[in-house]
Amino acid sequence: MPITIRKATIVDAPSLSHICLVTADAGNSAESLHDFVELPGLVYAVPYVNLPTAWAFVMVDDSKDNSVVGYVVGSTDTRAYEQYASEKWWPVQAEKYLPSDMVREGDKKYAALLRNMHTAPDANIAFSPAHLHINILDGYRGQGWGRKMIQTAVDHLKGEGITRVWLGMDPRNAAARTFYERLGFTGFDGSSANDVGLIFE
Repeated sequence: MPITIRKATIVDAPSLSHICLVTADAGNSAESLHDFVELPGLVYAVPYVNLPTAWAFVMVDDSKDNSVVGYVVGSTDTRAYEQYASEKWWPVQAEKYLPSDMVREGDKKYAALLRNMHTAPDANIAFSPAHLHINILDGYRGQGWGRKMIQTAVDHLKGEGITRVWLGMDPRNAAARTFYERLGFTGFDGSSANDVGLIFE
């Protein structure tokens, strides 16, 4: 399969948003849960091509008009990312998405997040300042691309002088947990059951 992995740019934001949407329900599509289908991506994907300390890579299928079919995104400094987002990103999005305009619970959930975004536990930051998210379209899973995407992220972080990274999992997504465990992600001191980290020094 002719796949290319490259750095993402702001031009990729619509693709990141779409992939986030169709994987947002524990790895499955959340399209039926939203009228405002852009909301999952505005929270968990698009900021990473817009905000300081963030980085992003995409998988591109060269045989399908260079369609983006997966991504890995993250921040080298989670606390700085959270601070900037709280000042410059979440308030701007919150003004656009009013709970009073929403019917579906999925939309209301994200509208509430825009107004009170969760932040990383101190234990996670103690383990590493860096975090990541990864999502790949269903037809491209189980072929080794996830491993290659994580390795791309690790190589990038090493270049930034970082030797650890953590991520949060949806507890409903057993396949994702198995994937991360195979790559060497484990719990760390003070971590929740759904947070795992990787040491690559």
